Amino acid sequence: MSSMQTVRRRAAVLGSPIAHSLSPALHRAAYAELGLDWTYDAIEVGEGGLADFLAGLDDTWAGFSVTMPLKPEALDLARMRSSVAGEADGANTLLPLGVGWSAENTDVPGLVAALDEAAVPRVGSAAVLGTGATAWSAVVALRRRGVVDLTLSARNAERAERLRTGGLLGVPTRVLAWGDRRALEAPLVIATVPKGASDLFVAQVPSNPGVLFDVVYDPWPTPLAAAWAERGGTVIGGLDLLVHQAVLQVELMTGRSPSVAALRAAGLAELAAR
Repeated sequence: MSSMQTVRRRAAVLGSPIAHSLSPALHRAAYAELGLDWTYDAIEVGEGGLADFLAGLDDTWAGFSVTMPLKPEALDLARMRSSVAGEADGANTLLPLGVGWSAENTDVPGLVAALDEAAVPRVGSAAVLGTGATAWSAVVALRRRGVVDLTLSARNAERAERLRTGGLLGVPTRVLAWGDRRALEAPLVIATVPKGASDLFVAQVPSNPGVLFDVVYDPWPTPLAAAWAERGGTVIGGLDLLVHQAVLQVELMTGRSPSVAALRAAGLAELAAR
């Protein structure tokens, strides 16, 4: 057997903070299901440190998952980028490209897949809470699902304006101050902010709300998700997004497709053990 055949392939998730990440559990479950003797780890890389980390890596690396705060940086450092990564203004996946890296974004199709799996109807209007990298992916996903009227609830007015004029590409948009209850009146609301940030909205959930997609997965349910369900609304959690985008990452890195069920079971088991 040649040395090339015995090299163990590696992958990892990069970001900061990274210790909480579920990605190792999901990707390792995928490798087990696919019969691949690969490794996958979580590596702390702070903002501004991605270029130095990538410099000089050997060819055992099959790719990286990229989380905050590195998604814009990953896009800027890549020699090539997919159309969706450029559209979303951020990359959550880096793949080796001879000399350099190719940037991909599986958050956008992952969001679409999670909404489709939950049989969420395609609606004309929606709202996004937050204006960061995940919010950008969310608005691109919503546009792909046919949304033609969008509401942004913004903690940062400058980012909201950049998102409105960039990622939305002509979709009529209104920007509301953070905490404005009108954002919750849309038939589909995607909360893209970290845990605790959406708690301001809990007391403002309307009666008989529509669908809430909260990208937080730990702790679950979030106070907003719990209040939403109590008032009769449909709730999708962050684990659904994480699983679907991870399935796509594994496909990009290995050329093979793991099952959604295997990755979801691994994620639930990991969360239960914490």
